Amino acid sequence: MFEIDPSAKTDLKPGTLYAIAGEEGWIYYGRVAADKVIEFFRRRDRHVAAVDDIITEPVMTAVAVVHPSIGRALRAGLWKKLGRAPLAKSVDPRMIVQWPVGALKVSVWRGDTLSHETMVHDPAIQDMEIIAAWDAEHHIPKRLTADFGAEPAEWHIGGPIWRERRFKEELARRFPEQRRLPPDWVSTND
Repeated sequence: MFEIDPSAKTDLKPGTLYAIAGEEGWIYYGRVAADKVIEFFRRRDRHVAAVDDIITEPVMTAVAVVHPSIGRALRAGLWKKLGRAPLAKSVDPRMIVQWPVGALKVSVWRGDTLSHETMVHDPAIQDMEIIAAWDAEHHIPKRLTADFGAEPAEWHIGGPIWRERRFKEELARRFPEQRRLPPDWVSTND
């Protein structure tokens, strides 16, 4: 979608703003946060918008993107560096959830510090991000479609706890012999 630049390199200085080629011709925007995750704005356009207009939008989601994949996406013309934009003055460390495979008990982290443990069906954590690293080329365009929520997204896109729970429930429905839910599972339909 953007010009291919074989010499483009990842810039992870806080405030670096990128345009991202999304699905169906949409352009999304992301900014490097102080903790090096990418904050994606709740905005999409058909043509690249002005930096001042982009940064007035709220942050839709913040995810860890595999840093080398950003460079690959830049060189392939899937991401484009737009410059730098100031960050908010005081940003609390974001809350993320560590969900071990096969477990219902999860650990909630505030930045690099363990905050507390709880159960995966705890209503207070449903919008929190699961600890994961996303690929700029292969995962982020589909993830942005799912997060924006204006049109249907692929059913298997993870991210926040609530969406990952629905994914596990759908796997159990499709493959009942291979993907059973634990007996104390609390459904997202409850």
